Amino acid sequence: MNAKEIVWIIIAIVVIGGGWLLLRDTTPADTSPIKIGFIGPLTGDAASIGENARAAVEIAVEEVNAAGGINGRPLEVIYEDGQCNGAVASNAANKLINIDRVPVILGGACSGETSAFAGAAEQSRTVTLSYCSSAPAISQAGDYIFRDYPSDTFQGAFAAKYMTETLGTQNVAILYAKSDWGNGIKDVFRREFEEMGGNVVAEEGYEQTSRDLRSQLTKIKAANPEAVYFLGYTEASIPGLKQAKELGLNVPLFGGDAWDDSKIWTDTGPAGDEAMYSIVYAPLNEEFRIKMKDRVGTNEITICSPQAYDGVKVLSQVMEKVGTDSEAIKNELYNTIYAGGVSGDRIEFDENGDLVGANYIVKKAMNGVAEPVQ
Repeated sequence: MNAKEIVWIIIAIVVIGGGWLLLRDTTPADTSPIKIGFIGPLTGDAASIGENARAAVEIAVEEVNAAGGINGRPLEVIYEDGQCNGAVASNAANKLINIDRVPVILGGACSGETSAFAGAAEQSRTVTLSYCSSAPAISQAGDYIFRDYPSDTFQGAFAAKYMTETLGTQNVAILYAKSDWGNGIKDVFRREFEEMGGNVVAEEGYEQTSRDLRSQLTKIKAANPEAVYFLGYTEASIPGLKQAKELGLNVPLFGGDAWDDSKIWTDTGPAGDEAMYSIVYAPLNEEFRIKMKDRVGTNEITICSPQAYDGVKVLSQVMEKVGTDSEAIKNELYNTIYAGGVSGDRIEFDENGDLVGANYIVKKAMNGVAEPVQ
């Protein structure tokens, strides 16, 4: 090869290389929004919880986007109202999956919401991260179904131990909403309570939409329990607590985490005094408290809002690493450890997509306000 040929080869390499660099540099980066779905009760039963969770999600999204988004792409959430109703939540999920084609759904909140669309999400390989659903059956909902809120296998056992050891009750009655959440926690509680030597003297269920629980409460009073484990959402719990007082059911009433809605205690007034309930402990932080107050206008941070906030951060961390392919997101979630959230110091998922571990505290209502029991 002579000198002239070598020169031409060098020129060709420079031209081709320069052209490739020019092509690479002029290809615009994808700055389109990454859209994910949200499902929660924005109206109807538990609407206070859903709206508060939405506020937490909005704060988290603003923080993600202010920090540059996800690999330069802003995060955008499509909010859908699940109404704490399986059929409504299923329709909302079908829209998000088939029309909006989101890779991820953050939700639902009520267990009945998530259970209703988990099959469709699994079939379409749409990652679902629930921030509030706790029914034990969700553990078996599918490979694409996760939750950063603990299963009621923890809460039911905690309530049984608390009512046995702390309250010293041996004979209890159960009043529960006929829902995935109510049935799930009731079954765990009964099994654990009886294994500890306690007796369930009455078990009465009611439709979630019911607002008159007098019949069930009358039967419970006749069974002469030492305490009542009352599982209900906001709109049934308010009349239920008042009716228990009217009927003279003067025994401790102990509820589940759905009672962590200030509307219950402001609306029941004296009828709610001394009622207690269990709730997942969340460490929170002052910055989150301030931002929530600015957003909702009060100091209230309801059940599941910390998990909704952290859910956005977990998903953002995962998509920053693996992109928006749903299978890649799913696989990475199983390997994810998220530290320093407001709902817990450490978030990781087990082989069922469930949150690993849970801590509970008890709150007691008095004068329209529920405060932690010291």
